Amino acid sequence: MTPQLRRTFIALATVFGLLLSGLTASSSWAVPSFPSAAEVEAAKKNVAKKKAMIARIDAIIGDLAIEESALIAVSQKKAEIYNQAQVKVDEIAAKVDLLQGQADSANAKAKEAQNQLGQIAAQMHRTGALGTSLNLFLNGGKADDLLYKLGTQERIAESSQTLYQRSVQTQKYAQSLSDQLAVAKQELADEAAVAKAAFDDAQAAANEVTRKVNDNKSHLATMVAQLASLKKTSAKLEADRAAGLAAIKAQEQGNADLTAPDLYDVGDPDANKVETAIAFAKKQLGEWYVLGGMGPNVWDCSGITKAAYAASGIYIGTHSATNQFREMARQRKLIPLKDAVRGDLMWYSSESAFDGDKAHVVIYLGNNWMLEAPHAGAQVRIVQVRRGWELFRYAGRPSA
Repeated sequence: MTPQLRRTFIALATVFGLLLSGLTASSSWAVPSFPSAAEVEAAKKNVAKKKAMIARIDAIIGDLAIEESALIAVSQKKAEIYNQAQVKVDEIAAKVDLLQGQADSANAKAKEAQNQLGQIAAQMHRTGALGTSLNLFLNGGKADDLLYKLGTQERIAESSQTLYQRSVQTQKYAQSLSDQLAVAKQELADEAAVAKAAFDDAQAAANEVTRKVNDNKSHLATMVAQLASLKKTSAKLEADRAAGLAAIKAQEQGNADLTAPDLYDVGDPDANKVETAIAFAKKQLGEWYVLGGMGPNVWDCSGITKAAYAASGIYIGTHSATNQFREMARQRKLIPLKDAVRGDLMWYSSESAFDGDKAHVVIYLGNNWMLEAPHAGAQVRIVQVRRGWELFRYAGRPSA
């Protein structure tokens, strides 16, 4: 099974898992004290109470956003751990496939060599090559003929010895490859178990995020209606305001470092390749995030960035946010975050270490907008850059 088929199978399994997870929701986060309809109605009758109720609802919206953001961060980190484990599985699986082919070929050659030796031994036995010296001793009158035969047979024997040595070497080589194959298969089984455990852990976190996102949507719909009623405005206006408030609260969870120094001279992006990559990514807008997804209609963060730039003929690394960062570093295509332009890759990471794991990767669209496959329970989308939460200090320019 190819790496892409394995990931597609996992992605499909994940979809079913997400559908089932909604039936067994067990929230582990704190439940805020939501205002009741009666409380909201009562607050309308007094200006001070109404103001306090609006502040209370705003605070709840902010708290929900902070909780959701924290769960998303955890799920993205665990998803990256899984992606890296799966990349290792794919690499070892490719090694096993290569060794299997080499071992099969070597074993076939060893068997052929053994058959040749058997045929030579049978021929020598039929022609009496093994008894030539004895024949020479007993038949002195035919010495010339026998000496000629002896010379011929010695040459045959030398040739047979050479074939024998080659056969031994061929069999040793075949055995060596078979031993390497056995070790690689065990390594594959071990890494597959690690990846499976990482997947289960990441999937549990993704399910938790999905439940939280769905719960928040339900709560927000109620609170938006309450705010609209309190302030005598439209539900849409209050929904936009609530979304803005949630975004501000999420932004406040960290600070982007815009002071990173230049590492090396990186050229300008190739506009045509950038637009091809972005056009591909935009075609996926509205499709669901799924752990390990890389198309055709489900994605995770590094799946969509890899596929988008592949559409431009550019390799940005394996299906992993961390590995894509490292590939950009290897190609010397990292630029300070403050210099990022349209088409550059941007990463989110809780680790300050330069080479530390990156939890999330997005495509920067310019003017403070980005395209991402965000997290479980959400769809591929275009949003404003979250410059507060763990935005890494370097961006990557694949098309330079």
